[in-house]
Amino acid sequence: MRADKFNPLASLVTWAIVILMVFPLIWMVLTSIKPQSELFVFPIKLLPEHVTFEHYRRLIEDTPFLGYFWNSVVLSVATTVVVMVVATLGGYSLARFRYRGRETIAVAVLCTYLMPSVVLIIPLYLMMVKLGLENTLTSLVISYTTFALPYALWLLRSFMAGIPEDLEAAALVDGAGRLGAFKDVILPQALPGIISTALFTFILAWNEYLYALVMVNTDETRPLTTGVMNMLVSSFNIEWSLLMAASVMMSVPLLFFFAFLQRYLTSGFGAGGVKG
Repeated sequence: MRADKFNPLASLVTWAIVILMVFPLIWMVLTSIKPQSELFVFPIKLLPEHVTFEHYRRLIEDTPFLGYFWNSVVLSVATTVVVMVVATLGGYSLARFRYRGRETIAVAVLCTYLMPSVVLIIPLYLMMVKLGLENTLTSLVISYTTFALPYALWLLRSFMAGIPEDLEAAALVDGAGRLGAFKDVILPQALPGIISTALFTFILAWNEYLYALVMVNTDETRPLTTGVMNMLVSSFNIEWSLLMAASVMMSVPLLFFFAFLQRYLTSGFGAGGVKG
């Protein structure tokens, strides 16, 4: 049987899985534009009878949502920049240089990545208190780096190892220094892997909840994950309309990055699986 022959059953199963995965997102968007009176009607209606954007207006004008949003942007971007600078240089070192203990370092990085991040919360919190960094975004950047860096370092090591050494050797023969060869040869070749790793690091920092809950206890420095829960969810009431509107707005940056970086993401997956 030809591989490109249309298979109705496979197509049906694929679409069923896609719809099943996407349906919660569709429900979230539709709920965010429903009037409060239509949220708990029976029988349940998927489409709203009256479309309203009042929940978005209230979220922006009557709540500190934009402050939380800005905190998450600063936190995620700062974490991504720190992690990617260190991971790019560290991955290049582990993939190219020959020195005693290189493989031991690589295995230690992998073991650190496999360690549950929850075990570091108390030591990190005590360390931040001693440094006077409690309730600051800096404490969260340092905390997120501890568990995002091993992942990024291990991934970029594989990307760097997949770049043929002959390309770098040719640049060195032509008179380029080690730093010049790294900038002009390695970085362009590793760009898909760097972008895909940066994207996952950004998502990790954007969605993290537990560390933000423990490290930060003031509204001025709360990110979206803990700020929205503290603002809209209580023991006696849940603002479902505002919560769905906030969830939609929290998803927009991630969808934006995926839409514009998708080609780098897919090529990065392929590059990581090939070793030159």
